[in-house]
Amino acid sequence: MIRYLRVLALFWGSAVAAELEYRINFVIATLTSLGGLCGSIFGLFLFYRTGYQFQGWTWLDALLVLGIFTLLQGFSATILIPNLNKIVTQVQQGTLDFVLLKPISSQFWLSVRELSPWGVPDLAFGLIMIVYTGQRLGLGWQAYCLGFLPMIAGALSLYSLWFMLGATSIWFVKVYNVTEVLRGLLEAGRFPIAAYPVAYRIFFTFVIPVAFLTTVPAQAMLNTGGPGWWLASLLLAVILLGLANRFWRFALSFYTSASS
Repeated sequence: MIRYLRVLALFWGSAVAAELEYRINFVIATLTSLGGLCGSIFGLFLFYRTGYQFQGWTWLDALLVLGIFTLLQGFSATILIPNLNKIVTQVQQGTLDFVLLKPISSQFWLSVRELSPWGVPDLAFGLIMIVYTGQRLGLGWQAYCLGFLPMIAGALSLYSLWFMLGATSIWFVKVYNVTEVLRGLLEAGRFPIAAYPVAYRIFFTFVIPVAFLTTVPAQAMLNTGGPGWWLASLLLAVILLGLANRFWRFALSFYTSASS
């Protein structure tokens, strides 16, 4: 574990040093994130401006969900996109060979090799929204602690789904469109799951677990969802992490080295 932490520090140190050569990009990323967040808040405002509200979700409750979504979006931009989208490129160019030859877990290498600081604005804005909304709702530190684990579980579930899709490139080589479809579906997480018709709620809960990414952590913080959903989110994360590891090992058994 200590060896992996040292390697991770080296990975992220070199990645940030390389990215910060283009510091103006951080300003652009911040403005882009701020514009996207303002658009999301405005879209949510259009629902609530006439007194309408999603079933069981007040304006502040819905803002809490949006804050968690923004935080998760920042996590994706910082960790998932710069790493997992490159699995396809590694397979196409044959550079996956060099990864497999390294004395370290190939899944670990492919998952955390890069770190993009351009997702930090979303992380900051999401955290600010969560704290601001929590204060307006009168939430204490216990509520934040209750929501923390489901948020971590949601992030791990998202990582697992994304990694498994990236692993399919060993068979299909070009799966960029599939990952974009996943990202598009995950956009549904910016609103509480109650905002959608029943059929969509079932789909976003049991097929593509969008509800576990944003709605369940918000319910845990608000103490409205019950412990069943909280435990289900943790169980889902553990199952998906195990599946991602097994699926990667299975996919590698079909990988044909670029040098063979």
